[in-house]
Amino acid sequence: MSIPMPIQHEILAIVTPHFNVSATTSFIDPFRVANYLSGTNRFSWKFVSEHGGGVETSSGMLIETAQWRDDYERKPWLVLVSSSWTPERYASRALCTALQRWQRSGAIIGGLDTGGIILAKAGLLKNKTATVHYEHIDAFIEIAPDTTVSENMFVQDEGVFTCCGGTASTDAGLRFVHSEAGESVANATARYLFHHEVRGEGRSQNPKVVEPMGYVTSGVVRAAIDLMEAHLETTLSIPKIAERVEVSQRQLSRLFHQYVRKSPVAYYRDIRLDRARGLVTQTELKFSEIAAASGFNSQVHFSRAYHQRFGLSPSADRIDGRVPFEFRAWPMYKPDLRSGADASPSASP
Repeated sequence: MSIPMPIQHEILAIVTPHFNVSATTSFIDPFRVANYLSGTNRFSWKFVSEHGGGVETSSGMLIETAQWRDDYERKPWLVLVSSSWTPERYASRALCTALQRWQRSGAIIGGLDTGGIILAKAGLLKNKTATVHYEHIDAFIEIAPDTTVSENMFVQDEGVFTCCGGTASTDAGLRFVHSEAGESVANATARYLFHHEVRGEGRSQNPKVVEPMGYVTSGVVRAAIDLMEAHLETTLSIPKIAERVEVSQRQLSRLFHQYVRKSPVAYYRDIRLDRARGLVTQTELKFSEIAAASGFNSQVHFSRAYHQRFGLSPSADRIDGRVPFEFRAWPMYKPDLRSGADASPSASP
């Protein structure tokens, strides 16, 4: 008597330029390991892109892909959209139509890192809950007003899932291995990957109990920061924050200098400007709207503070910011000082 083979589960991984290769392969790897440990080819995967050919990742690697249009008529089990910076640039009408078609065919649709923004552009997140990498949360809120935005690492809602990326991608992949291959295979896969704790829905991208390296931030400082982050648009005064966390203003200032090396005023201003920078570079909102959303009553004051923090004006950063920020950390990245425009990363010395 022949042993029935498991149903084939085909994954179509759609990647955009400068996608995070680590997050993407972290999602795929549990399926590879599950195949190996179970001695089957239950899962298969294919990397595709808009035009096919080599796609450069955010770390400079070149990944060879096929064109997703070659699979337009297929009915994959799962379609994953993995993107990083400026995802809305790659949400073409053709891709949005294809995603809608695959969803109607019964495929699970997922967004990794900022892939949720592309899913929102395709209309797949209307009246759903979703997440993206925390650095893009504010932009996501503005881009997808009909979506409930979560800061959890992983969200699944009616056949559509979104994941913030990073190592959380492994958690997401393991969940699907569990659902399709069973608990025994999923546990063995997690152990093989040394992923000894599989995090599920409800886990925040930014847990606040212990810092990643094990250091504990002052509870008073953490509470004050929470208040600041909750009042970026309609700001609180520092005396009011000190009152809310039940310490004197002098004590609050001392604790901030001890733990974050900044005064409460400077820290509050900086996180508002950080939020503003995300909106400047990741959305097309008017600068006056961004200033108001970041707690600045005057656009002149906002522009001055922005330039002081980031070294360029909001209008210049909107142009230069289209170059993915991670490229600016590369040794080979060199701005074109003659024209004032940023040059693309190059391996040339």
